[in-house]
Amino acid sequence: MRKLLVAAAALTLGMVAMTAQAAPGVSAPLIERTKFFGNPSRSQGRISPDGKWLAWIAPRDGVQNIWVAPIAEPAKAKPLTDEKTRPIRSYFWAPNSAQILFVNDKGGDENFLLYGVEVASGVQTTLTPFEKTRVQVLNISREVQDRIVIGLNNRDARWHDVHSLDLATGKLTLVFQNDGFGRFMIDEQLKVRGGAKSRSDGGTDFYAIEDGKVSDKPMDSIDFEDDGATGPMGYTADGSILYWGESRGRNTSALVAQDVKTGARTVVGESPKVDVLRAMFNPKTGKAEAYSVNYLTTEWKVIDPAVKGDLEFLNANLEGEIQVTSRADADDLWTVVVDPVTASPALYLYDRKARNISKLYTVQPELEGATLAAMHPVEIRSRDGLIQPSYLTLPPGSDSNGDGKPDKPLPMVLLVHGGPWGRDVHGYNGRHQWLANRGYAVLSPNFRASTGFGKSYVNAGNLEWGAKMHDDLLDAVDWAVKSGVTTKDQVAIMGGSYGGYATLAGLAFTPDVFACGVDIVGPSNLNTLLASVPAYWEAGRKQMYRRMGDPGTPEGAALLKERSPLTKADQIRKPLLIGQGANDPRVNQAESDQIVKALQAKNIPVTYALFPDEGHGFARPENNIAFYAVAEHFLERCLGGRAEPFGAALAKTSMTVPHGAAFAPGLEAALKSKVQ
Repeated sequence: MRKLLVAAAALTLGMVAMTAQAAPGVSAPLIERTKFFGNPSRSQGRISPDGKWLAWIAPRDGVQNIWVAPIAEPAKAKPLTDEKTRPIRSYFWAPNSAQILFVNDKGGDENFLLYGVEVASGVQTTLTPFEKTRVQVLNISREVQDRIVIGLNNRDARWHDVHSLDLATGKLTLVFQNDGFGRFMIDEQLKVRGGAKSRSDGGTDFYAIEDGKVSDKPMDSIDFEDDGATGPMGYTADGSILYWGESRGRNTSALVAQDVKTGARTVVGESPKVDVLRAMFNPKTGKAEAYSVNYLTTEWKVIDPAVKGDLEFLNANLEGEIQVTSRADADDLWTVVVDPVTASPALYLYDRKARNISKLYTVQPELEGATLAAMHPVEIRSRDGLIQPSYLTLPPGSDSNGDGKPDKPLPMVLLVHGGPWGRDVHGYNGRHQWLANRGYAVLSPNFRASTGFGKSYVNAGNLEWGAKMHDDLLDAVDWAVKSGVTTKDQVAIMGGSYGGYATLAGLAFTPDVFACGVDIVGPSNLNTLLASVPAYWEAGRKQMYRRMGDPGTPEGAALLKERSPLTKADQIRKPLLIGQGANDPRVNQAESDQIVKALQAKNIPVTYALFPDEGHGFARPENNIAFYAVAEHFLERCLGGRAEPFGAALAKTSMTVPHGAAFAPGLEAALKSKVQ
């Protein structure tokens, strides 16, 4: 699927809030939680392919919905959808500009359905009206205006059959019955030309597909070591070139153009330090025009001189991290997001012919004028010599000379990203800013297994959950202590998904290192985690086993047990807060239930916040506001920062607290107030 940007793999309480106690070294006023975790005023602005419309996501009656306006008159915007409960988090234009399409699930179950809404009439249609089905959008082509290609797993939950979807009638036509392919290669004429099938050793074979018939032998193969950073990125409009992210024969993944007829490959973008994960492609020809590299910060590199002047103009006139997010078919209008890091991102409309930039909106205008903190890129060396590209944020007023080191040590939150096959980046980060405003240094290390820094860095994390990956986090803490950022007794650990696992592992495996922990949807038992992953993850199951441990072998099951925080739950003795979505299909509620039960049995304090209408993370702002209200009071007791009073933070949340409300300061009273 060709996209503009392609990747290779979240109540104002009045003046009472301003009276909260000052945290050491913090000179900025306390900023209300709602400004960090409430609905963005507007986000995801996109131009229609015909260049006549602008769409974005914004609240309607408190729920994120899609809005649309004439490109020349943004003030005449109208809401196009009317979701009442579940926020719409992403959307895309139909190639004919007559419809906007979006996916949504129910309560976080990740059974995403596809919906279409007519721009002119506002009529909305459920395009995939199936139960327990997860749609995949496989290709949207600007060459074919009347249909798109999607995948549906309503026949076999493990595999997505390829269907053609007629946008005018909603008719679905089976194109390819899938019995084992995890990915497909689909050109701009919406023809299925190949598919990727996982091997038992964790590698991937690519087979040619012609008129629905699969070749007898693979046309290409990727070994396990390269599987995470090598794969097709899309075809040019004429089908003559196939772009790849390619790490074979090298460490970092390069942008490679393959001549489809001859098979010849040409490197068109590369970096010795990081993978090329994003590129700009011409909206009509599909040819690569620029690519970005991101080690500590983002830098764009030009391939086609046709956009050189544009990127230079944007960089000269806009301050911050820049990303082109949509382009009209005529390529005369672009939308550009600018992330200033110390302010909320903003969207601009760029007129290429006039060389004119006009600001359309700020994502969170309520933060304008607020004192936000700088994010400092840092390199942290692990004990075995690996370098962790990391990000440090310090409270405003704590670093008088701006050198990225506080005037005196501060309490610190080690904020660990999820995945673990993902990464933290330089830019505005709501959780960093919230924690810094509360008086904490915030450190986010890209530990081994993080993506984007070459295949050797990812593969260094294989079978190292709770071992060398955890050592990296400990080394990041040691760096912060030696650098004067914090002291040994003032460090909390917090994160979601893998970051939640890291929190549990930190408290269970190294119980004296962290003062407390905040786990959000983190697994506690790696054997039960792998036994309960969704059926549609089947294509990646062998890769997960090779990276984590194979529960089907005695050795693998033993390793997974050893690396499970539940196994050493009795060693936890520091305060723990857990947040869990009841409908989480990735990390089931049982992962949190079982460790809470184990801690209860040992009379170890733990606070358990459960959300019946959420899944893997919290989508509804009411739930985010509630959880982070609990978290900041929890951290206040643990580390001595400051916290905004609960106020009405729990008024609209679905959150229940099955256990341990008494261990979180103010939570019992806030829950009683909610009931009344």
